Amino acid sequence: MQIFFVAVLLTTVALALVYLFRMVFGPTLFDRLLGLNGISNKAILILVLIGTLYERLDVFVDISVGYALLNLVGAVAVAKYLEMKGMP
Repeated sequence: MQIFFVAVLLTTVALALVYLFRMVFGPTLFDRLLGLNGISNKAILILVLIGTLYERLDVFVDISVGYALLNLVGAVAVAKYLEMKGMP
């Protein structure tokens, strides 16, 4: 079972690298924002997988929920800024 979790973890890291490519080379600001949100979602999943792997799911779920709330607040703040700036 541990091999399965490591394989899923490595696959998730590879997907986060794809989002990193989109964030760095995205042609528009919205592509970069989507890339950043995708990386944040993958980071939350990685935290939960690590918690499951080390059998400390309670601690890692608390950390991932806090990180998800920070991600939500950041995304809303950027969206509000872009709305006030008049970006389409």
